[in-house]
Amino acid sequence: MEPFIKLFKDISYKDLSIVGGKNASLGEMYNQLNPEGILVPDGYATTSAAYWHLLEQNNLKDQLTNVLGGLDTHDFHNLAEVGRQARELILNARFPEDVRQEIEKGYTYLRSKYGEEISLAVRSSATAEDLPTASFAGQLETYLNVSGLQNLYKACHHSYASLFTDRAIKYRVDNAFEHMQVALSVGVQTMVRADKACSGVMFTLDPDTGFENAIVISASWGLGENIVQGAVNTDEFVVFKPMLDKAKQPIISRKLGSKAKTMVYAEPSEGELQSPTDAILNLDTPLEQQEQFVLMDGEVVQLARWGKRIEEHYKQSMDIEWAKDGISGDLFIVQARPETVQSQHKHAACFTEYTLKESGKVLCSGIGLSNRIVSGIARILHSPQEIDKLQEGEVLVTRKTDPDWDPILKKASAIITEQGGRTSHAAIVAREVGAVAVLGTDNATKTIQDGQEVTVSTAGGETGYVYEGKLEWEEKKTDMSKLGKPKTKAMLILGDPEQAFKYSFLPNDGVGLMRMEFIINNSIQIHPMALKHFEKVENEEAREKIDQLTHHYPNKEDYFVDKLAEATAIVAAAFYPKDVIVRMSDFKSNEYANLVGGHQFEPEEANPMIGLRGASRYYHELYQQGFELECRAMKKVREEMGLSNVKLMIPFCRTVAEGEKVIGLMADYGLKRGDNGLEVYMMVEIPSNALLAEEFAAHFDGFSIGSNDLTQLTLGADRDSGLLSDIFSPFDHAVQQLIVMTLEKAKKTGTKVGLCGQAPSDYPEFAAFLVKHGIDSISFNPDAFFKGLENMLEAEKSSSVTT
Repeated sequence: MEPFIKLFKDISYKDLSIVGGKNASLGEMYNQLNPEGILVPDGYATTSAAYWHLLEQNNLKDQLTNVLGGLDTHDFHNLAEVGRQARELILNARFPEDVRQEIEKGYTYLRSKYGEEISLAVRSSATAEDLPTASFAGQLETYLNVSGLQNLYKACHHSYASLFTDRAIKYRVDNAFEHMQVALSVGVQTMVRADKACSGVMFTLDPDTGFENAIVISASWGLGENIVQGAVNTDEFVVFKPMLDKAKQPIISRKLGSKAKTMVYAEPSEGELQSPTDAILNLDTPLEQQEQFVLMDGEVVQLARWGKRIEEHYKQSMDIEWAKDGISGDLFIVQARPETVQSQHKHAACFTEYTLKESGKVLCSGIGLSNRIVSGIARILHSPQEIDKLQEGEVLVTRKTDPDWDPILKKASAIITEQGGRTSHAAIVAREVGAVAVLGTDNATKTIQDGQEVTVSTAGGETGYVYEGKLEWEEKKTDMSKLGKPKTKAMLILGDPEQAFKYSFLPNDGVGLMRMEFIINNSIQIHPMALKHFEKVENEEAREKIDQLTHHYPNKEDYFVDKLAEATAIVAAAFYPKDVIVRMSDFKSNEYANLVGGHQFEPEEANPMIGLRGASRYYHELYQQGFELECRAMKKVREEMGLSNVKLMIPFCRTVAEGEKVIGLMADYGLKRGDNGLEVYMMVEIPSNALLAEEFAAHFDGFSIGSNDLTQLTLGADRDSGLLSDIFSPFDHAVQQLIVMTLEKAKKTGTKVGLCGQAPSDYPEFAAFLVKHGIDSISFNPDAFFKGLENMLEAEKSSSVTT
């Protein structure tokens, strides 16, 4: 006969049908991974036999079958009543004495091991739970900080009843599970006092894109329920998996969340089991704690190593809950389940891009999920009881969601919440049901009107927008399985790190141009010299803005270095080990001046396009210290983060002597060409670059032709002037001669040459010209990539026919 309880030390993943996914996983990790140093709190689990025994002793099987048989499975109008009746049947049942005795044995075991005054976490685990295609996330109840044997009995009894929460009943119907073939196991675990420290969630892939080389960790003060409910904006860390045991610093991104609330345990009422909501308090987080990261770097790396090991053990991507004990200071893994969205939808051969074709009034914005665009009628709901108000395909707008909302969410085409982050309940379920989501908007229920038509777009990166009215958009689908691979390298032009993981799935050969100035403008916002010499910044508004952006950094220079390094690292990691060629900043003086605090440090120039720009700027006293910060950031990416696939490129280098000077300056700042495989490229965008290509090749490892500037400076025609559009042409004979000259001279010196620009995607004949003359690579903006690839393939085909 099957026992009524099993200790974790006697449980493995093979026991899933006996103790459910959650408890089977805890037992598996306790036995297999705890000895390796991955801490899992000890405990035991009641088995499915105990649950069936409860039903048999009380003759509940037929009664539950009858109650559940009355459920309206079309629009679920009586779900709440059916759920209430089913739960009452369980709660009114007599708890079998022999099951009580076994629960007491487990309780005695834990007290003998950890002391008389232990408090417990009581978790419900369904025997059909956490299968690869169904997460059951948040369907059942958890009771925390349970003390005393009588309260433990009550918690177990209520856990059995939670198998029939409204959301669990609806979930089983949606996933075709027979109600009476699913049993419930209760996991009883020693408590981790996360209320005195912190907790969070860890995915062993990027949950939005399925990028498998990232581990994403969310963290907040106190208990993890705030994260699940989306009640707080969490800290978020991204760790690059391949460098976990190789690099000094494998953390490639840190984002500080506001963490406005901290969930702690309420003092238990004497002799009474508290409901999950009564057992906790949600307190305002002190400002000092809001403004500091929850985890130290060493703890982030430790969790990531554990996540990677757990993933290796289970041989699949995992969704893991962790907690830190505020008394011992130790980190623990408290749950691990298979990741159920990206792992089930491996990147298909079809790549779909969504583009808005018109602009509209932005009603609100927040964290965007799914990279899509939808429109529909907005429906503002204040509680799950309003399920009847939401029609199929409408846009759900609410403050936040929790598992009680699950029966509703499948009907929504989009989910808009005021609270929540990328690992909140709303995010997990939105991914699972395939809905677009914009989370953490702060004000959606105020700025959107009930019944209003809206367009929801998450196609532009991590930020999602809700627009007024129905806007036009375009969907472009490409079947990547039918694309060939050209011999000429097809690379990308990128500036936005938020898009890097998504675009890494394109059939590319790396990044031929990453624009550093995009990162400085969007992520950093501050002029580097204003950080280097903050004490000299005269403008009061600029000083306040700089203080606001850098207040977590005692040394303001580190703000620039860290932000630039992390944004670059995200792109480098996305395409690793392929080349990522980062162009050092190429603002003009008027553009630098527009950065916070910039006007004071920039000259007034009549023609900034050919003024203090590129290489000339890097060694000039007006900017040399700013260039040093850029170099420090790139050194950090390559040497501390281990991303040696980053290559550097110098723009607008007018003379060979200037190139030599900049290369020497970079070496002074720790970026010596050749060290750790460092390659330095040069933009070819001035006629002198083409004319003296062999001389420049002595100092650079590769060239990248910037066709726009090269055309402008060859013809003396302003590239931005509509009046000169008839003259400005990449097909001009003089421009093409300079390109051919560059390619021929580069072949003599063995120097690689690429071209970055729109022309090869816009004009098939220009792609054919480049291929014919032996270009090594062509880089395209992502929206032009497939057209460019098509032109390259056709050009290579024609070239081989003619030869």
